[in-house]
Amino acid sequence: MAQLDKRERITVAILALGGQGGGVLADWIIDLAGHNGYRAQGTSVPGVAQRTGSTVYYIEMIPVEPGDNRGEPVLALNPVPGDVDVVIASELMETGRAILRGFVSAERTTLIGSTHRIFAISEKSALGNGEGNGQKILNAAERRSKRFVGFDMDAAASEAKSVISSIMFGALAGSGALPFSLESFEAAIRAGGKAVPANLRGFALGAERAGGFVAQIEAAARPPEPTSAAGRRLTARIEAELPAPAHAFAIEGARRLMEYQDTAYAALYLDRLGMIGARDDGTDDHALSREAARHLALWMAYEDTIRVADLKIRSSRFARVQSEVDVKSGQVLSVTEYMHPRLQEVCETLPAGIGRFILARPGLRRRLEPLFAKGRHVETTSLGWFLALRLMASMRGLRRRSLRYIEEQVRIEGWLQAVREAARHDVPLATELLRNQRLIKGYSDTFERGLANFVSVMAAAPLNGGPDAAERTRRLRDAALADDTGKALAAEIAVALAQ
Repeated sequence: MAQLDKRERITVAILALGGQGGGVLADWIIDLAGHNGYRAQGTSVPGVAQRTGSTVYYIEMIPVEPGDNRGEPVLALNPVPGDVDVVIASELMETGRAILRGFVSAERTTLIGSTHRIFAISEKSALGNGEGNGQKILNAAERRSKRFVGFDMDAAASEAKSVISSIMFGALAGSGALPFSLESFEAAIRAGGKAVPANLRGFALGAERAGGFVAQIEAAARPPEPTSAAGRRLTARIEAELPAPAHAFAIEGARRLMEYQDTAYAALYLDRLGMIGARDDGTDDHALSREAARHLALWMAYEDTIRVADLKIRSSRFARVQSEVDVKSGQVLSVTEYMHPRLQEVCETLPAGIGRFILARPGLRRRLEPLFAKGRHVETTSLGWFLALRLMASMRGLRRRSLRYIEEQVRIEGWLQAVREAARHDVPLATELLRNQRLIKGYSDTFERGLANFVSVMAAAPLNGGPDAAERTRRLRDAALADDTGKALAAEIAVALAQ
């Protein structure tokens, strides 16, 4: 039996309650795959009907070319966290359960879920309002998935005088997550032979709703048109030099870095992207270029004291705060922030020579550190503090001379060099090394903890490749993100060193 290339597989998980037709939906998908040149396998883990349990249906499919002599494919029986391409959930809490079980990942998963609720017994029997917080699940669905397609499929089923399984099948078709035509989906329904007219009505409505939803998502994700000559030049360069799947991230990255620093900084970003893109072999829809465009922009727009001051005094931020607290006409809004810049951050903002001079002298540091030992409550809506932060934000032109800027560029170049070297022999590994940037965020103590984890993960990662090098790197990063204590990362590093 042949072990087939993982990248050829398409994996689908369906989470449905009793009576919602999850088994019928799975059968349609298997039939659809079989009539379009794929070998498909479906399994299910049954639960008890209604909210006391639900069934997970799992389907794997892989293309089989005529005359293929590799033998029967080896397909998994259960979904593996982080390795599911499409998740379909028949109800909002089922969507949440899919997320909690790790079936949904931001790198891979199209999540299709109904937004209606079927309340659990515990919710119904609570003395007060026992309803679970659906908004948290919707927020998590947007954040944790590569793309979330969600609408009230139960209401759509009533509107079409059909069943929710046909709506879900239509939503799957409208999402574009599978490489099959609408006619092929409809043929699968007809082949099933049950309530065909009603199911086709439900399918058509589900496909229409999902298609409209996807169009809205794509329109919202589309980067804004450049408004300056420099922006247009950078956009033209991106479209000429980078593969199409990376354009959206790269255009947004260039826009962000122009706003963060200047046009020259955005051009440096594209120079670096070009060196990574030269090693991109197209694997996983040019994942190397896409992830480079995304994560490089995030790192280059690191948060220093200049950036924090700029963000604190923006008019858009004050407008958002006013909206959130519902300021009425005639009321005066006062905003008080807690700020705690340490001596370290102050020195990093200074010209590199001065910053290094102070940090390298323990005696001088001991005398200066008490001045920055305590945090301060800063009323950013007062004239004095607003002007002070405005002055700090105006130091953007001096950023390139700062100690922090010089240190960050060294770190970024070291990271990119490791990525380029890995891409010579293992593009999936290089892509995972790019994603390690997720460990770096925030500023002050948060930044230092993230940076320490990043350094540990990069040191333990199999940079020279080898079996499952990309997967081993992903496990290290996931362990670093799992807890603040570092125990999970330490355990994973011990495993990595033993291999």
